[in-house]
Amino acid sequence: MTENRPYIGLKTRDIAIAYLLLRILIGVNYFNHGFTRIGNIPGFAENTVNQLANSYFPEFLVRINSYLVPPVELIVGVLISIGLATRSALIATFILMIVLMMGVTSIQNWGAAQTMLIYGIVLFILLAGSSFNIYSIDRWLGNRRTVAGSGDHRDKNILNFANNFWTRRRRQKRLSTYTSLK
Repeated sequence: MTENRPYIGLKTRDIAIAYLLLRILIGVNYFNHGFTRIGNIPGFAENTVNQLANSYFPEFLVRINSYLVPPVELIVGVLISIGLATRSALIATFILMIVLMMGVTSIQNWGAAQTMLIYGIVLFILLAGSSFNIYSIDRWLGNRRTVAGSGDHRDKNILNFANNFWTRRRRQKRLSTYTSLK
């Protein structure tokens, strides 16, 4: 017996829209993390040093990282939201999350670690699904370069043409050799 199940497929356009909305959502989150802290970086750094006082990290490392976190969050938030240098921004955000995860787990703040794992899953989805990042400045800039006919693009076309030509030529030769043997 065969089952008659309806085919439920995902449409590329819908996935791309979902990707766009998820990218903006996480970008706005990081932007606001950075934006709300950027005006009071010394206060943020002091709070972080106090929270991590019982960790195994030296104070100067905690302090340096605390001064870097708000601007990095602000910058990656903007880049991810608008889809500019998206891949690099996502990788930088992953690195930021690894550094922050080391801090919160060193003081056994498992609630914060759990939340950070959820951020990690979202970042993974965005990085792994980057082929759906079609509604972005990255894509727009890429299309402009293609339309402008950059030399790199022309070189690839020439190489593809030459490769296809010789591949077809070899096939024809094999086919003619095969048919002559019959």
